[in-house]
Amino acid sequence: MSHGKQFTLQTHGTGANGWKIDFVLAELGLEYESKLLDFNQQDHKAPEYTNYNPNGRIPALIDHSNNDFVVWESNAIMLYLVEKYDTEHKISVSDSNDSNEKFEQLQWLFFQASGQGPYFGQAVWFMGSHSEKLLSAIERYQKETIRVLSVLDGVLSKREWLVGGKCTIADLSFIPWSHWALRSILKDYPGLDVAKDYPAFYRWHFAMLARESVAGIVAAREAALITSGIWR
Repeated sequence: MSHGKQFTLQTHGTGANGWKIDFVLAELGLEYESKLLDFNQQDHKAPEYTNYNPNGRIPALIDHSNNDFVVWESNAIMLYLVEKYDTEHKISVSDSNDSNEKFEQLQWLFFQASGQGPYFGQAVWFMGSHSEKLLSAIERYQKETIRVLSVLDGVLSKREWLVGGKCTIADLSFIPWSHWALRSILKDYPGLDVAKDYPAFYRWHFAMLARESVAGIVAAREAALITSGIWR
């Protein structure tokens, strides 16, 4: 089968984890087509999709130039893309044997996947999608969101970027859920001023949003969230 683009990204119009892959593909100038799944129609649970991703979550990436190789799990996709296509290490660190930076990059990707995404995602769920208002759950996940911001702020108060002295996939991986934190999770949190309380995090996040490859994608996703009524 012939494909017009090198990649097909199976994703969702507002699903946070899919944004990450858009960022990397844009940063590397790689051509791709997005196939948006309809969660209301359970597209992500249908065999047409679970044949690609047995976990039934977005995103999944198909690399047509590599025998239609499929990668799922957003941070695994990010690693795949930079290891195969970022030969100049534009948004990744060197993988030389004498460098520890590869493992620093990896640890931040693990922290994002285990420490940021699940907590922020649960905050969003209990604040807007759960069948009943559980204030104790909302409070727990809002506090975990603040804790993660404090971890990032503490590190970024001593350096501009997480690893390698430049913006890498380690940094980019945090954008979507951080954006949710500022626009939704912590928007009305009593007594919290993120710009004042966590200035290093705030500076870093908005430095990434100012990147040409990021700005347009975030604007489009934000518009979709507003149109859908999720954000107001």
